[in-house]
Amino acid sequence: MNSDSTVHTATGKVVIGIDVGGSTTKIVGFRHTASGTPELISPLFVRATDPITSIYGALGRFTSENGLTLDDVSRVMTTGVGSSFLSGSIYSLDCHSVPEFSGVGLGGLYLSGLNDAIIVSMGTGTAIVHAKRQADGKTDVEYLGGTGVGGGTLLGLTKKMLGVDTIEHIEQMAMGGDLSKIDLTIRDISKQDDQFPIGANLTAANFGKLSDMATGEDIALGLCNMVAETIAMMSIFAARGHGIRDIVLTGNLTNIAPIRRAYENLGDSFGVNFIIPENAQFGTVIGAALFEP
Repeated sequence: MNSDSTVHTATGKVVIGIDVGGSTTKIVGFRHTASGTPELISPLFVRATDPITSIYGALGRFTSENGLTLDDVSRVMTTGVGSSFLSGSIYSLDCHSVPEFSGVGLGGLYLSGLNDAIIVSMGTGTAIVHAKRQADGKTDVEYLGGTGVGGGTLLGLTKKMLGVDTIEHIEQMAMGGDLSKIDLTIRDISKQDDQFPIGANLTAANFGKLSDMATGEDIALGLCNMVAETIAMMSIFAARGHGIRDIVLTGNLTNIAPIRRAYENLGDSFGVNFIIPENAQFGTVIGAALFEP
């Protein structure tokens, strides 16, 4: 899969990207400058249950907040599961559909400033791609696979186990949790810290040490850690298979503090570099806006 990350449009014109998800729609813009370097316009997201409503709502809010008119917009690039509901143009604007994996790859490289990396999109589920920018400016994006473990897993399990089904409440609970009451570590099963080639504090079994005294806060943290570590290991396997150290994490889960913390020590243990760039949650929609149709 080959993508062009150069936005070809008139100076001053804006290319808008819209990522229509299951519960949120993200939108971003790039203004073409005289220097030829696209200028990022602050991204935002809106919540709506209906994809068409969310597309028009996101576009209206974005143009209003940034002082734009429809005449300022060169084209609209849509991606995400909900974009399939859109047929034809939006307000007679030039519209194009972008393969989601292309958006993941282009967005991850743009945000990280790298030319070659494993890009992970952590949304409802998790997708993993290899993106590499060539000398001619083209970007090759290869979908490597993924896992059904993601934000949907976290929300489903916390709702069933804790009666909590919002990311804000999950994060708040997890901040007071203690993983020693939940996870079995390497140290728990071995008295010799040097017996294994990885750190003794790493997880041997998620929820393998669940204590009768574990609180809801402990369980919330354990669930966050399980989701983060599952995604981490899938990403590490992908990176090893391609001889790459850099793994760029994008998607909504990057906003959750206990999930971000889970990656802090894993990189050194497995010889990879986990990167969570600024605006990571908008990686795919940024890539969609950069895609050249």
